[in-house]
Amino acid sequence: MSSTWRRAAVFSLFSLLAHRVVSDTAISPSFSYGTETVRGVNLGGWLVLEVRGSLDRCRPHPWITPSLFDNTGNDNIVDEWTFAELQDTATATSALQNHWNSWITEQDFADIAAAGLNHVRLPIGYWAFDVGPGEPYIQGQVPYLQNAVGWAGNYGLKVIVDLHGVPGSQNGFDNSGQRMNYPEWQSNSTNVQRTDAIVKTIASMFANNPQVVSIIEPINEPAGYDNNGNQMLDVVQQYYYDSYGNIRYSFGTSEESNTVVLLHDAFQSLSYWSGFETPSNWQGVAMDTHIYQMFSDSEVAYSDSQHISAACNYASTLSGFDLWLIVGEWSPAATDCATYLNGRGIGARYDGSYAGSSYVGSCDGLTGSASTFSSSYQTFLRQFWEAQTITFENNAQGWIQWTWKTESADEWSYQAGLANGWIPQNPTDLLYPNICG
Repeated sequence: MSSTWRRAAVFSLFSLLAHRVVSDTAISPSFSYGTETVRGVNLGGWLVLEVRGSLDRCRPHPWITPSLFDNTGNDNIVDEWTFAELQDTATATSALQNHWNSWITEQDFADIAAAGLNHVRLPIGYWAFDVGPGEPYIQGQVPYLQNAVGWAGNYGLKVIVDLHGVPGSQNGFDNSGQRMNYPEWQSNSTNVQRTDAIVKTIASMFANNPQVVSIIEPINEPAGYDNNGNQMLDVVQQYYYDSYGNIRYSFGTSEESNTVVLLHDAFQSLSYWSGFETPSNWQGVAMDTHIYQMFSDSEVAYSDSQHISAACNYASTLSGFDLWLIVGEWSPAATDCATYLNGRGIGARYDGSYAGSSYVGSCDGLTGSASTFSSSYQTFLRQFWEAQTITFENNAQGWIQWTWKTESADEWSYQAGLANGWIPQNPTDLLYPNICG
């Protein structure tokens, strides 16, 4: 047994004993995870200058709101760190405040609820709560988080507060706040301790409001695929044990909260996590997995029918997992054609403009405004959307699409899909209910 697992076993025993001292009853979350279907959307690009990071961690992804980056006139501004570092602080602050005030409003929550969804996943960076020496980040996000929780409550939506970036970066993606060649979070105990403290702050903030903030996700997409002798995975495993205590015991006493802990799979197969924090000893733990089909040369070259088949075939991967399982990010988009998806000035694999890639086809009519999308393409988007939602609902607890809105990539936008018909006004109103056989 590794030292990490020994420490985890000690914490597991402590947590289990604490639970038994208080009560023999299970967690009572405000949503019936495991029986009710999760249907939701991510609020990408709002409180983190978001950016859907692919495994190509050396590339910036300021594609959801490219104008924020283009308006700086500085090609070296590629993430939230450099957004604050490489321009006048007053200018950067004003741009961020304008963005926070306008990108997501109460009307968005009303529209999300009207679309038949029941969850929003809200990414936020650690710097909203803690900026250390030498870190250039601009703060001010927390009041918007609190507003969002209030708006969600007004419309009967559940909120997943997602700590999307942590000190030192957990993956080197710019959506962690700072793009770098190799993540540093796991290599410095101070980084992890700071993150623990931030999770405690978030948990305490919402401990008495589990009817709205039903889930806290203590870290997004730690880079378990590139972990230098398992260091990342060892640290992540211990962090997950500690996060259970920080979130479920958020009152500072032996009383347990009703907040669910959502763990990302760290880019490992679900089988890797089999037996981890299972319900026999741990109450209220769910697993988050992210599924995309455009961040590799092989997947981006799929035909439409191959994309749909691949979506349906995830059934065998997802089914039978021993925790509540949510597909927390996915998209009806099937190409990497969106502007800046692979980075500012970096091309797309699909049209061969990405270094080392091969031409699959033209990006014309596959990204941008839905007004340029052919009827056959919109039919595919509807079929692909349905194949994924059917698979994720039948073989997991449900799904949260990335993302609610974008400036210029409608194929990724739930809002645009609703407006143009490739996403139904009611997510249960399917045109192709047998698409997966």
